[in-house]
Amino acid sequence: MHIAVAGNIGSGKTTLTRLLAKHYGWEAHYEDVDDNPYLHDFYDDMQRWSFNLQIYFLNSRFNRILDIHKKGNTVIQDRTIYEDAYIFAPNLHSMGLMSTRDFDNYFILFNLMSSLIQPPDLVLYLRASVPTLVNQIQNRGRKYEDNIRLDYLRRLNERYEAWVEAYSMGKLLIVEADDYDFPNNTGHLREVIEKIDAQLHGLF
Repeated sequence: MHIAVAGNIGSGKTTLTRLLAKHYGWEAHYEDVDDNPYLHDFYDDMQRWSFNLQIYFLNSRFNRILDIHKKGNTVIQDRTIYEDAYIFAPNLHSMGLMSTRDFDNYFILFNLMSSLIQPPDLVLYLRASVPTLVNQIQNRGRKYEDNIRLDYLRRLNERYEAWVEAYSMGKLLIVEADDYDFPNNTGHLREVIEKIDAQLHGLF
């Protein structure tokens, strides 16, 4: 089984992925942040490095999905391949930070890759307001994230909402991240676990 946690930068994906993996005994796959060779450069100069970064993420997530299905274990994954294609890359293109030529090239490659994989059995979408995102980004203190613009986060949130509204590839559970403090409140985590159990076992 393949479960994925989707959400904007700073929405709490990694934390929830870790806690759910521990609770269920699932294998956790995290987003490649520390070893990403483009991320620091991207936040310094988005226009120069946007295409490189998106291709890196696309390749990384595609290979991760192939590995998930080859092993056959139950896996929870931090971020989906679809978010890159339907949220991050189009947002960069619309903001003038990725050329039309690069965007079209990227999407041709994504369409090929997506035709070769299956979507997750369940997607958990962490919906978070921009103030929550900013607070959590500041709390984790990644230096290269100091340059993230508020309008960038806001635009991403708008695209996430449009993507979720149209999502039809499988089961989807929306988690209102503004209302939860997963690391410090076991009741909050338990509430989400109950909703996940209901989705996975068809209780509603």
